[in-house]
Amino acid sequence: MGPRFPLWLQTQRSLQILELYEAGIVDTAPKWFWKWASHIQTINLDNNQISGDLSQVLLNSTIFSIDSNCFTGQLPHLSPNVVALGMSNNSLSGQISSFLCQKMNGRSKLEILYMPYNALSGELPHCLLHWQSLTHLNLGSNNLSGKIPELIGSLFSLKALHLHNNSFSGGIPLSLRNCTFLGLIDFGGNKLTGNIPSWIGERTHLMVLRLTSNDFFGDIPPQICRLSSLIVLDLADNRLSGFIPKCLKNISAMATSPSPIDDKFNALTDHIIYLSYREDILLVIKGRESIYSSILPLSLNLSRNNLMGRIPEKIGVIGYLESLDLSNNHLSGEIPRSIINLTFLNHLDLSYNNFSGRIPSSTQLQSFDDLDFIGNPELCGAPLLKNCTENEDPNPSDVNGDGFERSWFYIGMATGFIVSFWGVCGALLWKRAWRHAYFKFLDNIKDRVYLATVLKLSWLRYHFRRYRISK
Repeated sequence: MGPRFPLWLQTQRSLQILELYEAGIVDTAPKWFWKWASHIQTINLDNNQISGDLSQVLLNSTIFSIDSNCFTGQLPHLSPNVVALGMSNNSLSGQISSFLCQKMNGRSKLEILYMPYNALSGELPHCLLHWQSLTHLNLGSNNLSGKIPELIGSLFSLKALHLHNNSFSGGIPLSLRNCTFLGLIDFGGNKLTGNIPSWIGERTHLMVLRLTSNDFFGDIPPQICRLSSLIVLDLADNRLSGFIPKCLKNISAMATSPSPIDDKFNALTDHIIYLSYREDILLVIKGRESIYSSILPLSLNLSRNNLMGRIPEKIGVIGYLESLDLSNNHLSGEIPRSIINLTFLNHLDLSYNNFSGRIPSSTQLQSFDDLDFIGNPELCGAPLLKNCTENEDPNPSDVNGDGFERSWFYIGMATGFIVSFWGVCGALLWKRAWRHAYFKFLDNIKDRVYLATVLKLSWLRYHFRRYRISK
């Protein structure tokens, strides 16, 4: 249709839906268009090169989307009729407060606000309270700063919250406990600090938790294992320490088949008139940053932290995991054999830790690159070039986690013997009457055994003689 903006549109009087997605338009939107557009219910101008200043524009369409264009200036004004607004990947600038604190003739109905990849700045203001109808809020990849305000927890209907790639500081606000429908939290790429709060395990609907590239420290709270719907956990590039929680195997969504998982993630899809709004998430897999939407890989990324200890022995229970990155930590010990049960794994990175022993043998593990295991001097076996000697071959029982349990069995057996021995002998040493009775009992037993033995031998001799005489 392009490259010029279609002038014939202004002759259309009964149009309700305008769909010019990827129409090849490389032009400035004319001034008449905005007044004309105020009578159109749905407008989609995505993926063109349309330019123009939106500072003085009043939007009235129920659905208005201009993603991936060249619009500039400050954010436009909205009427209460707007339900979905998409303006990502433009060159919009100015203070976010000017937009959120605008006066409106009526209560806002806005549910979807999608504005990542712009140059918006400033802090989130108290006026955010006025947008109670929001279900999907994406302000990622801008220049926003300050603390994430506690009042954000007043947006009770939120299903997805993206504030990634900004300069937010402070911690995760406690008030988010109030947002019981949250299915996605993306705070990656900020300056957030503190501990990962344990209450986050209360968000049973949460499917995506992305806190990568911040300054969180302390242990990974075991309450995170209560997130049974979780399909993406990305805590990479922080200062987390301690051990990987063994209870990660309890995250049941990662142990079920991919098809229902896609359906679960699509539960975040909102349907407004004819529009289906799908959530997306930015993930780093195989060293590449990619945006995933309808088909979301099951991903566990704990790389670039200070985690220590072993990989949980039952990691293989998370059977449908597709991406596992534990690189650049201080993890040690042998790679558990159960990892071969991760048959859907298409990305694995265990590099730069302190793993030792033989890499478990399976067609899948040996198909990964040696770079996925590099930086572990005591690790051997394919796909590494370092061969394993007999001394480096791990005890099979230890690989399956039985060595630890066997040690405790022997310790328990020895403890039981000592307690039993001293329980009897100690009583005999301290109680004289018991001691006399005990030894009298032993004498009686000895006499009975002696008498029985003598009688038995006499019986044998008697029958032996009779046998020889009869011969």
